[in-house]
Amino acid sequence: MFGIADYGAFVAAIVLFLLIPGPGNLALITSTSKGGIRGGLAATMGMIAGDQVLMWAAVAGVATLLATYPAAFNAVQWLGAAYLAWLGFKMVTAKPGAQPILNIEPRHYFKQAGLITLLNPKAIVFYMAFFPLFVDPARHQGMLTFGVMAATIAALTFAYGLIVVLLTHRLAERMRANPRISRTLEKLAGVFLVGFGIKLAISK
Repeated sequence: MFGIADYGAFVAAIVLFLLIPGPGNLALITSTSKGGIRGGLAATMGMIAGDQVLMWAAVAGVATLLATYPAAFNAVQWLGAAYLAWLGFKMVTAKPGAQPILNIEPRHYFKQAGLITLLNPKAIVFYMAFFPLFVDPARHQGMLTFGVMAATIAALTFAYGLIVVLLTHRLAERMRANPRISRTLEKLAGVFLVGFGIKLAISK
């Protein structure tokens, strides 16, 4: 589909990554707690804007590899699969620790959420490893392929952000009272990441 190797797996992977606890999710929750639904939605749009910058920067590098160094592109695919498995392993074996503290100021939810996304080293590495895994070198359609991937991520991020904002607005106190929920989700996502990375490596 549009030169994407497995669109269904691509969508499933995006949803999984959105569920992983991190600065982006914390920014959504904090913004909603301080600014209500409008603050949370503004933070969601900021995250989408930051993601788009990182995605298209990654696209520039991936497109270059596709055009000039096919062997290097295949190597990046292998490294991407290994990175996902490693990330999942780290999540499964991580010990409980303090959550990062984000200083979200009122009326600046969009800007601050965007900066949090842009300045997150893990997000930068993630996008460089993520895109090559789902690009079909034989059937990719250049910018159309990357555009569909970018639009899919933006749409799913907005839908996810809306759900998080609405849930946080209604259940913020209950979620804060039970921190084990986020730890359980992190462990579960880690297991899936390990399996997903191994599956992609075997399929190459």
